[in-house]
Amino acid sequence: MVWRLTQGGRAYTAMAAMMPKLFLAYQFQIWFNVVIDFIALAITVAFWQAVFAGRSEVGGLTATQTLNYVMMARIFHDGVYQTNMLRSMGELVRDGGILTTLLRPLDFQGAMYLQNLVHLGLNVMMKAPLAIFAWLVFDLRLPGDPLVWLAFVVTQLLGHAVMFCFDWIVACAVFYTTDAWGLATARAGIATFFSGMLIPLAMMPAWLRTIAAVLPFSQAVYLPISVLSGLTPLSALPRLWLMQLAYLAVLLVLSRLAFSRAVRVVTVQGG
Repeated sequence: MVWRLTQGGRAYTAMAAMMPKLFLAYQFQIWFNVVIDFIALAITVAFWQAVFAGRSEVGGLTATQTLNYVMMARIFHDGVYQTNMLRSMGELVRDGGILTTLLRPLDFQGAMYLQNLVHLGLNVMMKAPLAIFAWLVFDLRLPGDPLVWLAFVVTQLLGHAVMFCFDWIVACAVFYTTDAWGLATARAGIATFFSGMLIPLAMMPAWLRTIAAVLPFSQAVYLPISVLSGLTPLSALPRLWLMQLAYLAVLLVLSRLAFSRAVRVVTVQGG
């Protein structure tokens, strides 16, 4: 029993250790993304400054609150609400790698989650230059209370787990189709809007905010960023965490059922 646990732990650790190597293998892309992030942040700040020109508040939020929120969302969103599960699963089915993957003595979903978690950590580390830039140039205000940071980390990890399970369910569709590109594009567009990355959900009309709250995307971006930016007080976190845990439990069960059903109809397109 102990031997099996040790061997399994080593296997999962080895898979997780591959992610930094894959991440750093494409250095040009990494630095290209850093430059794009700087440009996107400057455009985002300029847009919201124009929105608040001559106004004290919009949708109940002040210019300072909104700018702080959108800058944090731009810095911390990467790797949280986009887990690349559709692309990864699609490639495995297309090139035949899904067959060898399913034969490994590992839980496929658990291994993929661990890889995504490591990828999230690497993305957050790579955002350090962007955070420094936002702090120096655009007066980004980060909280000084360690409890706020701890609450943010817990909320973001729960939100990332929710999004992973949701994306796992959506990715099961690649077993029924020969092209996941259209599905991935539609999912990315919907997630970008309803996650709260472009606009704080507090600014949305009540009916639209309700829809966004029901969908899983806000769990990964709006909730953790609203905690970090001060829009959500720490006193509200027990209720929010229970909601995230309930959401996660339901999606975890559904994701296991969806995969067990989808894997029965797998058709390899290559080899």
